[in-house]
Amino acid sequence: MKTSSCRIGRCDPHPLRRAFTLVELLVVIAIIGVLVALLLPAVQMARESARRMQCINHERQLAIAAHSFHDINKNFPAGVYQLKFPAAPQYRGVSLYVKLLPYLEQINLAQGWDETDPVNNTLGGANSKTAQRIKVLMCPSDYLKENPVATSGSFYALTSYGGNGGTRSYDPLQATNDGIFFVIGPGSETAPGGQPIRMSEVTDGLSNTVLFGERSHTDPVHDALTGLAATGGGGGGGGGGGGSGSGTTFNKMSAVGWWAPSGGRLAAGDVTLSAAAPLNYRVPVGTSSGAFQQTLYTQRMCAFGSLHSNGANFAMGDGSTRFISQSLSQNALTLLCVRNDGAVVIPD
Repeated sequence: MKTSSCRIGRCDPHPLRRAFTLVELLVVIAIIGVLVALLLPAVQMARESARRMQCINHERQLAIAAHSFHDINKNFPAGVYQLKFPAAPQYRGVSLYVKLLPYLEQINLAQGWDETDPVNNTLGGANSKTAQRIKVLMCPSDYLKENPVATSGSFYALTSYGGNGGTRSYDPLQATNDGIFFVIGPGSETAPGGQPIRMSEVTDGLSNTVLFGERSHTDPVHDALTGLAATGGGGGGGGGGGGSGSGTTFNKMSAVGWWAPSGGRLAAGDVTLSAAAPLNYRVPVGTSSGAFQQTLYTQRMCAFGSLHSNGANFAMGDGSTRFISQSLSQNALTLLCVRNDGAVVIPD
């Protein structure tokens, strides 16, 4: 039996349904907006947490690769084994990442790598060996606007990680060579007769000494002060330093960090980092061009850092990984980077 709606003595078998008012719609929309505002940061935090864990996994793989290399060769690879040629680019080298390729499941890329004249590895343009992007060498949180980067007709893929160069790694003329990776070979400006580091030489203990750390490619003030296009060359290979002079070309962070710098005296700036600047250092707002060119550019080129919140990931000499807060003092960071200072630091 159907029920009906009766009003003032009149029954309507099909009553009208009242629609939402404008106020009610606005309230619903406001509630949805509040829920989205509450949930979005949580979603973003979850995504960043996943990226950070993936980054840690990449560094762990790098550490394992370095240990595997050491097991076979009884030493870690050199940061760069640098040769010197009579014609430009006079400085040509083989980086630590090239030596680790077979241990990073990149045997095909490693095969046929020309270590006699490394510049030949740039042949082929965007399809060259030096242009190949390698996933394990990139942090998912690192913003790489262009990868690979092009310079003077050659292409170089980037890495988000750098080997520990000790107290200072850049400019190579100022390198202290007290970390794990530095420039050796006939073209080295500080250690032409140097030898790669062995585990036994890390007397502070492998668990107390940095092996790899992150590099952030984001620094708006730095990039504004370079005055050069991002394709002007990386921290090393070919960036104006390929000749006989010791001059430095100022490059945007987005073009620094070639994993296989093949020509140029500044190659150490691409594959090593150090404690010459605080963790997560950025060029300060208001920095003058003169101060930038004289001191701050080289500091920024050395700096460990990341786009993770409040710190960066590191792989230690024993293969362990840890997240280190940017509140760590520069002095403590130096103690973690120097392999034989006799001090032990346990960061928070």
